[in-house]
Amino acid sequence: MGKISTTKLTDCIWLLDDNGESTSYLIEGSKRAVLLDTMNGSENVKDLVESLTDRPVTLINTHVHPDHIGGNHFFEDVYVNEQDVPWIDEFTLPKNKDKLPKTHNIKEGDVLDLGGKTLEVFELPGHTLGSILLLLREDRILFVGDTINHHLWMQLHDCLSLSETLRNFERLDFLKERADRILHSHAHDFDDISLFSKIENGFRELVYQEGTEVSDKDKLYEWFDGVGKTHVFDDDGSVICYSVDNIK
Repeated sequence: MGKISTTKLTDCIWLLDDNGESTSYLIEGSKRAVLLDTMNGSENVKDLVESLTDRPVTLINTHVHPDHIGGNHFFEDVYVNEQDVPWIDEFTLPKNKDKLPKTHNIKEGDVLDLGGKTLEVFELPGHTLGSILLLLREDRILFVGDTINHHLWMQLHDCLSLSETLRNFERLDFLKERADRILHSHAHDFDDISLFSKIENGFRELVYQEGTEVSDKDKLYEWFDGVGKTHVFDDDGSVICYSVDNIK
């Protein structure tokens, strides 16, 4: 028995959960399907996906951190935003580097017709330079990778500054009127689109603070490469993890 569990969320969306560590999504139209991310690669995700759909499957990475591209080597082709391509080698296990699929660029403005279901691509650099969002138009669902979630890492060396990331959020504010629900890459069910505004406001509190008044109150956050801070942006304890040096 594999480590990846599957849950059908709607008539066209499967959630794949890799041992509780990351999730991906299979989105199926009448003509083709899209797989968003391949998680940690704990098992052959291509075989699993082909057991769920008989449509041809296109693999897209929301970004290239290791818990999102771990199973890429099971595929022949993958679509990745070109800003993240330079990081693929660093985040791929050595044993899989000679099996990597051919990369193709995916960018804002690209539209994928799955047959009765349409995915539209938007770029939101922040968590990584090449992070993308995908809007399932007909169902008003926004797939956000790690860019919008309840424990957002912004302290990594390849993250943009918080101020730059905030500007990128604000540029895409119109998506709040085009989507009702969010699916992120560590979810087990839908979030309301209000999560977009909540995390955006969390960025504002940090970027527009007077001196260090907000950061001084934020708790320390220890991670594998250092110590940062966590800023709570919702009543449920959701946080942005960040480095004080990377706010501006």
